[in-house]
Amino acid sequence: MRSTPSRRATATGALIAAAAMVAVTVQTGTATADGASTVAPKAQAAAQANPGKLPADLSPAQRTALIRAAQADTAATAKRLGLGAQEKLVVRDVVQDRDGTTHTRYERTFAGLPVLGGDLIVAETRAGATTSVTKATRADITRVDTTAATIAPAAAEKQAVGLAKAEGSKETKAERAPRKVVWAAQGTPVLAYETVVAGIQHDGTPSELHVVTDAKTGAKLYEWEGVHNGTGNTQYAGTVTLGTSGTGPYTLTDAARGNHKTYNLNRGTSGTGTLFSGSDDVWGDGTPQNLETAGADAHYGAALTWDYYKNVHGRNGIRGDGVAPYSRVHYGNAYVNAFWSDSCFCMTYGDGANNTKPLTSIDVAAHEMTHGLTSNTAGLVYSGESGGLNEATSDIFAAAVEFYANNAKDPGDYLVGEKIDIRGNGTPLRYMDKPSKDGSSKDAWYSGIGSIDVHYSSGPANHWYYLLSEGSGVKTVNGVTYDSPTSDGLPVTGIGRDKASLIWFKALTTKFSSNTNYAGARTGTVAVATELYGAGSAEVKAVEHAWAAVNVGSRPGGDPGTGKVFTNDADVSIPDNGAAVTSSVTVSGVTGNAPSNLAVGVDIVHTYKGDLVVDLIAPDGSVYNLHNRSGGSADNISQTYTVNASTEVANGTWKLRVQDKASIDTGYINSFKLTFP
Repeated sequence: MRSTPSRRATATGALIAAAAMVAVTVQTGTATADGASTVAPKAQAAAQANPGKLPADLSPAQRTALIRAAQADTAATAKRLGLGAQEKLVVRDVVQDRDGTTHTRYERTFAGLPVLGGDLIVAETRAGATTSVTKATRADITRVDTTAATIAPAAAEKQAVGLAKAEGSKETKAERAPRKVVWAAQGTPVLAYETVVAGIQHDGTPSELHVVTDAKTGAKLYEWEGVHNGTGNTQYAGTVTLGTSGTGPYTLTDAARGNHKTYNLNRGTSGTGTLFSGSDDVWGDGTPQNLETAGADAHYGAALTWDYYKNVHGRNGIRGDGVAPYSRVHYGNAYVNAFWSDSCFCMTYGDGANNTKPLTSIDVAAHEMTHGLTSNTAGLVYSGESGGLNEATSDIFAAAVEFYANNAKDPGDYLVGEKIDIRGNGTPLRYMDKPSKDGSSKDAWYSGIGSIDVHYSSGPANHWYYLLSEGSGVKTVNGVTYDSPTSDGLPVTGIGRDKASLIWFKALTTKFSSNTNYAGARTGTVAVATELYGAGSAEVKAVEHAWAAVNVGSRPGGDPGTGKVFTNDADVSIPDNGAAVTSSVTVSGVTGNAPSNLAVGVDIVHTYKGDLVVDLIAPDGSVYNLHNRSGGSADNISQTYTVNASTEVANGTWKLRVQDKASIDTGYINSFKLTFP
């Protein structure tokens, strides 16, 4: 993924305590004492209303015990959830709150085949009572005929290789032979092949292209890139402290942080490289010509990111198992990217233009390492809306780590890559307060956002995070002035970056699934805010306001200037190619006619929005069309429509009518909301 580049190098807290660790001085830039930063204290978000719902600080042994207990109970869990006899569960991750609530993330198999898009999360109390189940799909997979493949695996492989070549790969065969799977991430579940083709992308980034092919028709169902890359540039922040091992020679091995190691690829593009070692335990001289400098920056960035997740969110490593990924620097020749790869469990950094601007800044490291966190929690597929949320997650926590670093030479900010001058005019790569200022990113959600590059579809989530942290309008933070607009022109009051970061982290680890879209992100973050701060709290309302401000759902009711809100949150199933269904709200207490700017909030979960006709029906039967089979194969409708209903009497029963006009895809009305200003 395109990495969030901004830079920072600052000292973390108590380095180094372990016997094998040595406190060392590292020159990563101008070697001045004022470049060293202080470590942010163990910083749980302040003033929690419900501290029991904060993430518990589990040791690797405790987490392993929870995973083993959950794995031993998968058959009983599947039965409790009403899964079919051929459906099995495999534990992927377990997160525990301080009150003992566990959130167990499962992968699913059917008839022995992996179910892509079948993941689910089960929340249980300390006593073992199930409190919620979050599924990536509600579709019934038990009807899939797993023996009915008519397309040979070789045909699926040929198709995947052809698609990879179109992306720049020169490979002639797949890295892994096609495997049979059940594809349930979109539409009606079907038997499919998943093929992975390795290679090189146009810009020199390694490729791991996943292609899903219908096993009966041979049609491509989906594709996504398994290597997440980014663009950035190293910046230096003075003398910092690193964790190393040995007594001479010393190595860049941080035994206090999961044995994180940093390797020198020396401009190569394969293998692990050579572990940095030296006799003097002083690394780099602040210049890119000294190959140790980039190694020091990358090593430090990984340490700081590790500390942030451990000290702030109680996660011991990005997998929660106390094991660190490793870093590789000096990848390729003048390679202007950095990337995360699941296959090597590592971050890799190029040296930038002319091999003089290594992409090893702190926020690049945080961005790439966070891709590893996402892969090992929600697993947000790197395509469509889930891909935008994946990329935004890395930008969000890159900003959070940057503020956590508290470096005087490079204060925390909401600008991505503000120091790299990648455009040659001194402007940042991305802006979180108003993403569209970069010329490509989007400020707010719209129906086609899932079809654009994930680095630009991340804009609404980045914008949401800024608004929730700082609020709308003009504000100066650490010397940078921001001016954040809202899509509906209404204000948002922030609740602070610590709370915003905690809400996103907890949603990522306990609510989001592999195919979570923007509507699902709103649902998940509202649920987390409710758990932490209580229903109707200022924090919950702020989360809803911030989402509405980027056109994901409607404003909450009861706030000054928002108006009266009437909502029906009951699910209504939409028959496939069947009769119309309705969701109703009864409006009362509104004087006179409805306004000319009646806000109609529509949240529909559906696997093919192009099948749907959506109408608002007034109390007298008048029909206002909101959506008429547009949007093609995109899924879901989560949008606020503005309707001129000034000729209608406000009070009475209003209906949202939805009809599926074509076969195969299914869904349901999740909520219907009317807001009277």
